[in-house]
Amino acid sequence: MDIRSRIESLISAGSSADKTAGREAFFALQRALGTGQVRAAEPDANEPTGWRVNAWVKQGILLGFRFGDLVDQSSDHGRWPFYDKDTMSLKRPGVGANVRIVLGGSAIREGSYVAPGVICVPPMYINIGAYVDEGTLVDSHALIGSCAQIGRRVHVSASAQIGGVLEPVGALPVIVEDDVLVGGNTGIYEGAVIRRRAVIAAGTILTGSTPVYDLPNGTIVRPEAGKPLVVPEGAVVVPGARAVSVGAGREWGLSLVTPVIVKYRDDRTDTRTELEAWIR
Repeated sequence: MDIRSRIESLISAGSSADKTAGREAFFALQRALGTGQVRAAEPDANEPTGWRVNAWVKQGILLGFRFGDLVDQSSDHGRWPFYDKDTMSLKRPGVGANVRIVLGGSAIREGSYVAPGVICVPPMYINIGAYVDEGTLVDSHALIGSCAQIGRRVHVSASAQIGGVLEPVGALPVIVEDDVLVGGNTGIYEGAVIRRRAVIAAGTILTGSTPVYDLPNGTIVRPEAGKPLVVPEGAVVVPGARAVSVGAGREWGLSLVTPVIVKYRDDRTDTRTELEAWIR
């Protein structure tokens, strides 16, 4: 049986699933995820968002938590105490992987894919099921959550949070396509899709249900029924505010934080974002 069939069989078995078989299936999945042969979500032109969720992959990852045993994983001869499931080990890419993991407290879970040319600036974290493609920079205090899909040459700036999602298993994870700049202290959650070459300015919060006000086109980009937010290609998104027009909010002069597309990426924007190439 292939990995998918094994995992689906174990899920169907429910509480009667065999622990040894479950661990073996999980470890096979973990290896395939780690090499990029299998992904939690992958491009699919037939899908409305351009991406297809592989729910069975998420189910397989959950088997690793279910059938893992809690063990002592302390480091530095026990002076740094850590206790986690024995199935959730740390990735050790090795020099030959051509991944820079700068000294200083970063962690990458086994079962994530980190492509050649990726730079990891401490302390950052990449969780299981994530896919980080070639030439991407993950800056300090940044998080790449479980199953998040990050494209080529993406800059995930300091303290940016790319949310993860394991449950519900059919939910799309956060997608950040090629050549996107994710500014510092941003948050992208709940399966939001960021199209290629977009710029998400520092401090912007995007969720799967966030409306985005598109000033150049005079429209509002909204999640459609059953689909998450999709930020258009090349959009430059900044934090904004929208006046509360009903109830006491109007009387009190309140406003709500809302993301705003102020322009679409042009040569000037590209020149600014090229500055990061000098640190590579």
